[in-house]
Amino acid sequence: MDRTGADFYNVVKMVKERLGAPAVPIQIPIGAEGDFKGVIDLVEMKAIVYTNDDFGKAPDITEIPDSLKDLADEYRVGVVEAAAEQSDALMEKYLGGEELTRDEIVAALRQATIDMKIYPMLCGTAFKNKGIQPLLDSVIHYLPSPVDVEGIEGINPDTDEANLRLPSDSEPFSALAFKLMNDQHVGNLTFFRVYSGTITKGSYVYNATKGKKERISRIVQMHANKREEIDQVFAGDIAAAVGLSETTTGDTICEEKSPIVLESMSFPDPVIEMSIEPKTKADQDKMGVALSRLAAEDPTFRMYTDTETGQTIIRGMGELHLEIIVDRMKREFKVEANQGKPQVAYRETVTSEAKARGLFKKQTGGRGKFGDCTLIVEPNETGGGFAFINDTVGGSIPREYIPAIEKGVRDAILHGTVAGYPVVDVKVHVVDGSYHDVDSDEISFVEAGRMAYREAMGKAHPVILEPIMSIEVVTPDQFLGDVIGDLNRRRGMIQGQENGPGGTIVVKAKVPLAEMFSYVSTLRSMTQGRASSTMEPSHYEAVPRNVADDIRAKQGK
Repeated sequence: MDRTGADFYNVVKMVKERLGAPAVPIQIPIGAEGDFKGVIDLVEMKAIVYTNDDFGKAPDITEIPDSLKDLADEYRVGVVEAAAEQSDALMEKYLGGEELTRDEIVAALRQATIDMKIYPMLCGTAFKNKGIQPLLDSVIHYLPSPVDVEGIEGINPDTDEANLRLPSDSEPFSALAFKLMNDQHVGNLTFFRVYSGTITKGSYVYNATKGKKERISRIVQMHANKREEIDQVFAGDIAAAVGLSETTTGDTICEEKSPIVLESMSFPDPVIEMSIEPKTKADQDKMGVALSRLAAEDPTFRMYTDTETGQTIIRGMGELHLEIIVDRMKREFKVEANQGKPQVAYRETVTSEAKARGLFKKQTGGRGKFGDCTLIVEPNETGGGFAFINDTVGGSIPREYIPAIEKGVRDAILHGTVAGYPVVDVKVHVVDGSYHDVDSDEISFVEAGRMAYREAMGKAHPVILEPIMSIEVVTPDQFLGDVIGDLNRRRGMIQGQENGPGGTIVVKAKVPLAEMFSYVSTLRSMTQGRASSTMEPSHYEAVPRNVADDIRAKQGK
């Protein structure tokens, strides 16, 4: 409310019109911009004025100023009517001319908020803490506590049967680990949310996801960047544990006698990558440690070393994701690094069946090398990954050399034949071959498998696959044509559109990730900042021929 141009009543109107949300102001402001002095509580019908200090710690609770009395009475009617509509008894009382009590209004508004029938609106300013205390009180009064929601359902890992845990301290302990963080003072912190039961520090817990038993040495409650040591947590609490080395994001911890696995979060594979290198020799070791810790904290962040170029490649869910990772390396781990441009994580696959023979034969005077195998490469179903099948008969290749052939193939699929990208969704059958009693060994069959696979891959009409994103754009009606036109220019396929809240249109489309760099900035400028978009990975799809030619040309350079 202290911002230039702040207008509470206009925001209430916009929330109702543009978002279509049944907003119910339970406060109105006293003043605005530089003259903002406090708020009027429409439930208590008192003024909360901040005049004594600059930090809003000691507000004065006073009577409503005469100049705002009529306006407060007008908005009070909306609060009372919203409460009365929640039950027949309250409505009867209200229509009968009786005043609803403060407790009746609070209870009715709370239930209506939990049922999402109304949205209480408050105002204030965080800069000088004006209106912050009533805001926190409203969180307690109106938002649901753990006991207001239904029990959580999980699976008993021993019986695979559904299991319901109620949000009660008397139930067996169960919690979900939802975040890992490295703290420079206490080490690894595992944040968890308790769904049932209680646990004390020093207790043993059972990681039902991994089947491991661990000890919680300390429990801390986090307040921003400050920690408070506590002895026990209860149902509904969020805390952080010290001492859990095996537990990662999405794991369930519980009592060993009453195991349960709660629904874990699913994380899509990263779709964008960039190269990164330390600026100095001193940063080399520190960068490895920093990236390892960041990867442990964030399941959507991956890192690997490219064996051909020797570069360290980091992979994530978008440009901003990787920018934040690099920024955290600088701030938290004091590692300076150079970074390459973000690149799309392309893949390769085959579109037809092909057969090839790999013969590795080497004679150097002494004992030679000999490996011979025939492979058939064919497409696997989408998402099926890599499958290796032994179809040899009659002992044409001794059984002990089959794993060596598979190793050769697995090495080869890391770099495709079109543009060098990893190969996915292929089946490889080994169907025939031969061996030499003296010269054959595992290394020879590794090479034979690699040679046969690469030749068969080249014959099987390989293609480059690109990640396709599912995107939803919420835009006001007047910008719909511009939004759809821009998505079409980005090789997007419009899936449909539907009416959104407040007269907006929701456009759903599938668009190649390669075309979506800097899309958010373009969308904002195109729609005066009024449209928003969400994007998530959908699937991989073969790229058009002209795009494939461009990708090959870039890789060639």
